[in-house]
Amino acid sequence: METIYILNKRNGSVRSIDIASELGYSKPSVSVAMKNLRANEMIEVNADGTIVLLQKGLEIAERMYERHTILCDFFVSLGVDENVASEDACRIEHVLSHDSFSAIKKYMESK
Repeated sequence: METIYILNKRNGSVRSIDIASELGYSKPSVSVAMKNLRANEMIEVNADGTIVLLQKGLEIAERMYERHTILCDFFVSLGVDENVASEDACRIEHVLSHDSFSAIKKYMESK
């Protein structure tokens, strides 16, 4: 969902092939993921193949994007290379506790 959010901000629209290209996944893998997101009412796919985040999906995607951005900025502020910081943020954002993230966010906002 975060990738859908980012690609939509960047390109104005998103299709499964865009997600596959961005993440380096196969089209069938992305199709399975999109099916699951549709079933959970996170996205809808329009007749032209564009993917739209529904309210539930948008809220989660925005939260994940915020976590990614703040974590990436935090690592960069520590002197970590931007590419490495982005990769690490991508991994950590999914497992970091709410308390730890809130502390990092508060710290970054005070800078």
